Amino acid sequence: MPNPTILYEKAISILTSQGKFYINLGLDRVKNLLELYNNPQDKIKCIHVAGTNGKGSTCAMLASVLTHAGYKTGLYTSPHLVDYTERIKINDKDISKEAFADLIFEIIKTAEENNIHATEFEILTVLAFVYFQREEVDFTVIETGLGGRLDATNAIKNPLLSIITTIDLDHVDRLGDTIEKIAFEKAGIIKSNIPVITSKDNKGLEVIREKAFETSSDLILVDDADTSYEVNLKGAWQKKNLSLVLKAIETLRRHGIIIPEKTVQEGLQNVSWPARFQYIKEMNLILDGAHNPNAAKLLRESLDNYYPDKERIWIYSSISTKNYAEVMEILFRQSDTVILTKSNSGAAVSPKVLKAKLIEKHMPNKIYITQNIKESINIYHKLVTNQNIGVMAGSLYSTGDFLFQYNVKKLYF
Repeated sequence: MPNPTILYEKAISILTSQGKFYINLGLDRVKNLLELYNNPQDKIKCIHVAGTNGKGSTCAMLASVLTHAGYKTGLYTSPHLVDYTERIKINDKDISKEAFADLIFEIIKTAEENNIHATEFEILTVLAFVYFQREEVDFTVIETGLGGRLDATNAIKNPLLSIITTIDLDHVDRLGDTIEKIAFEKAGIIKSNIPVITSKDNKGLEVIREKAFETSSDLILVDDADTSYEVNLKGAWQKKNLSLVLKAIETLRRHGIIIPEKTVQEGLQNVSWPARFQYIKEMNLILDGAHNPNAAKLLRESLDNYYPDKERIWIYSSISTKNYAEVMEILFRQSDTVILTKSNSGAAVSPKVLKAKLIEKHMPNKIYITQNIKESINIYHKLVTNQNIGVMAGSLYSTGDFLFQYNVKKLYF
């Protein structure tokens, strides 16, 4: 019998080949492929989540609550940090590498036999829907990949409800260069007569409101959450995400879905979502993928709140499509120490370029340049004391590299 690890690596090699690893927004290919599987997305109960920031945390909290309420719950998110299998979970357990590989081979073969040139993300999305249907899950929580309107996950025709988290400028090359344009893409997940939940202060609210009116959908607006709930996710932004989750639970209850209050508390206390203000105690290091200005503001706010008196040592990287100049200006203080590095991504920005941007702004005083995560961690270990707090931010690629190299995944996932 073939080794599951070897099969998995072969499947990943095919999945990430040049012919599939690209972004091509649109629904025709994924709908045609799903049709060949008798539209599994229409046979499972979905909660669909879009937004710029907070999607993953919101999905993780909601899935954890449903799992603790006794339901077999699927969760589809992106990107992954270490293994592709992290993207597809049932009751917080990753799909096995063997099952993942088998489905990759099957779906790619089906696509090729029918002359469907599906992208990597489209194949993964079909895999998730097929896997969840075959495993007979009770509910699925589905996070959009990019945007919403033309995202592969938007093949869902009739979700139980839609959630739109914080909207801000990101992926402007594909989604538009204004809040209104981006909100239009995110609001594309709103379906006729299906309730949609968002925050009262969301920047794209008027666009969402207009779409909800056009589709005769109940628009449910929420304030920040009740702080009496204990959530196993730190960060200033989690209050806003929690408010969306609690309103979603309330909405599901109104539709006859039993979710006892005790299981809400248990689900929130036990939720896990790595690399989002995740503290690695053994290294005195916080991991956070903050890669756009809004996420940077929230990370800075959280650090000011949780560690106001600690000197900060940063390990920072970015990819070229992000507004790294503004992100760094938001994150760093003049007194901070910054270790600049780069991930294994082909789009990683040179640390020298990052340093030049910092020097333009006359900040901060201490800057180190490294060429990879290992070098940056070696310097960090020499600098960190109990008087400091370390923060790795700017890129999920880098946090993924870190988790893989230092085997943190086994301890914290």
